[in-house]
Amino acid sequence: MKRLTLAYALGALTLAIGLTSTLSAASAADAEQIAGYDQFAFDAPHRAGKVGASVWYPVGTKTYKGNIGENPLFEGTPAYVGAEVADGRFPVVLLSHGSGGNMDGLSWLSSALAARGAMVLAVNHPGSTTGDSSPRRSVKLDERAADLSVALDRLLETPVFADHIDRERIDALGFSLGGATALGLGGLRFDRELWGQYCDRLGPDAADCVFFAKGGIDYSDLPDGFEAAMRDDRVSSVVAVDPGLSYAVTADSAAKTDVPVLFVSLGRENLWPAADVSETGSGLVGRIADATHVTLSPAHHFTFLQVCKPDGAKMLREENDDPICDDPAGTDRAKIHAEIVDEVAAWLGLGNRTN
Repeated sequence: MKRLTLAYALGALTLAIGLTSTLSAASAADAEQIAGYDQFAFDAPHRAGKVGASVWYPVGTKTYKGNIGENPLFEGTPAYVGAEVADGRFPVVLLSHGSGGNMDGLSWLSSALAARGAMVLAVNHPGSTTGDSSPRRSVKLDERAADLSVALDRLLETPVFADHIDRERIDALGFSLGGATALGLGGLRFDRELWGQYCDRLGPDAADCVFFAKGGIDYSDLPDGFEAAMRDDRVSSVVAVDPGLSYAVTADSAAKTDVPVLFVSLGRENLWPAADVSETGSGLVGRIADATHVTLSPAHHFTFLQVCKPDGAKMLREENDDPICDDPAGTDRAKIHAEIVDEVAAWLGLGNRTN
C-alpha cells in the first residue's frame, strides 16, 4: 500500500472507544454476539523492542463497547473492551496478518470466530505491519512465526486467559504473507532457489516478488530466516487464505507434514497468480496429504480486507493509491467475509455462541 492507505490504516492500531458502535458488515451477522477484546505487549528474544498483540474471546461479564479497527477508510468492529472471559475452555487461533496489514485490520474475522467460541491471538509483526512494512524485513519468515509462538507463550502465562485455553486445540490462520507464516508454524519450509525460479517465471504477475524487489531483495541471497524451520508443535491445524510464497515450499516438507491444512482461495477469474495453490499454480494443495481447498467467488485478494466506508474507493483513486476498496464486479465483500467465517469455523469445529 502507498502513503494514503498506510496513513489511514495506521488508525487501526488505536482503540476507538465510545458508547456508539459502527458494525462492520462482517460482524453484522453476529450483532448479538459481540466478543471481548484486549491488548498486551511482550518482549521477545528475537526482537529489539516490544511486540504488540491482541486477543479476542467469548465474553462473560460485559464492559463498554469499543470500535476496533475503524479509521477514515475502513469500518470497524465492536467489542467489549477488557471484559471478563466466559466460563469454559476455548481453542486458540494464532492469526497472522499480511504484509503491510495489522492485527486490528482483521477484527471482522477475529470477532466472528470469538463469537463462535474461540480465542483469537494476533500480533503486529514488526517490520511487516502498517506503517512499518519493509520488504527486507518481511522476508525474515522465522521472525514472523516466532512472534506468534512467543505471544502464545505469554498468553499461556497470563492467568486470566490461561485458565480458559484448550491447550489441545491450537490452530494457525494467516492471510497472504501471513498464510506463509501459518504454513511455517505447521511445518512447511521454504527454499530460496525455488522462490527465485518462481519470480523469474511469473515476472510482473508475481505481486509478492514485485513488492520485495522494491526493497532491493536479491533472491539468491535471502536471509537464513527464509529457509529456517518454524514448526510450533502446539499447532494442530492450519488455515491459509490466499497464501504467499507457496511456490517456494519444499517438496520434502510438504510431503512430511502431518498437520491438516485448509486453503481458502479468493476468486476464480480474479484469483491472483501469486496466490494460486491449485494445480494451475504452485500445486501445493496436491502435495499435502491432508489438505482441503475452498474457492470463494466473486472476489480477489483485497476482498479479505475490512469493509470499506462508502467514500473509500473514491478517496484512494483521488490519491492514486492502491485500489484496495475495489472488488470484482458482483462481489459483496461482507458476504464473502461471512462465507470465510463459516468455512473457518466449520474447519475448526466451532459452534454458535450468544452472549
